Amino acid sequence: MTPERVEARLKAARTAMDEEGVDALVLRPSPDFRFLGGGNGAAFLVVTRDTLAETADPARWVPEGARRVGVDAEMRVRELFGLAIEAELVPASSVLAPLRLRKEPDEIAAVERAALRAEEVLRQARELAWFGASERAMAAALRMLALESGCEEVLALRVAAGENTARAAHLPGDRVINPGDALLVSLCGRWDGYCAEVARVFAVAEPPEDFEAMYSVVLAARRAALAAARPPAPAADVARAVAEVIDGTGYGRFAAAHAGRGVGLGPDEGPRLGEGTPLAPGMTFCLEPAIYVPELFGARVADVVACTEAEPVVLSSGPPEPAALHVLER
Repeated sequence: MTPERVEARLKAARTAMDEEGVDALVLRPSPDFRFLGGGNGAAFLVVTRDTLAETADPARWVPEGARRVGVDAEMRVRELFGLAIEAELVPASSVLAPLRLRKEPDEIAAVERAALRAEEVLRQARELAWFGASERAMAAALRMLALESGCEEVLALRVAAGENTARAAHLPGDRVINPGDALLVSLCGRWDGYCAEVARVFAVAEPPEDFEAMYSVVLAARRAALAAARPPAPAADVARAVAEVIDGTGYGRFAAAHAGRGVGLGPDEGPRLGEGTPLAPGMTFCLEPAIYVPELFGARVADVVACTEAEPVVLSSGPPEPAALHVLER
């Protein structure tokens, strides 16, 4: 970041600290750390009303008599105990989360590059030999493709086949992929400091019966969500639009609990769809409508969306319609 941007963010952070009654921020390497310009190899970044220090000894920089200290949400337990600060410890997110909601144009461009790289990895995945391979083996192949694309960190990677597609938190296992299987494949990673997630629906040889109908409902929910994502509507309107479409088709009790969350320097930040935060230009979020029918199959798509003054912009090319569903060769 430029020195001018760091200074502007520090000024905003210090104003927010005053409003929240926070005397200092102690951040470890994390999205908040990077947001305020940290990154020179130090263990911690400490921000006070008149000091910015990257240090291995944060207690040295916390003002004597500090009453409330904001600590990083990613702080480890041993790091918290090691601070030895006699003050009330509160989440630093109370200060920094509102400041991170809206991205600068170059940040949106960085998120877009991350989304396009994630999508390119999933495009390359269509050329792999899926039939007869295990979920775990294909996840390993995707991880390698992601790293070869320049991904700095693979944050989440999902390959789910057949009945496993109906499990929202499924981790790739030994399940062998066969013709007639539905497949859910998703990749969340960090490229050049910014995060994005893309999820796509595949089928092997041919989709299972009724799968395309479920997939079409998910795409209809996605379209409704994009129509609702107009500033200054609350983020909850986007989630409500997803729910109304899915409920109207009888799949309501099988809908995913969340319609999406913000992405940027971190993979899970504001705005969180379903909450009342007013949408504003510069916000970027992962829209991820999904349906999971236990023991049958599930359908989920995910793309990163940027809010503008007018209509939202999908930063990747988006999923295909049911008629063009990705069907992998046997």
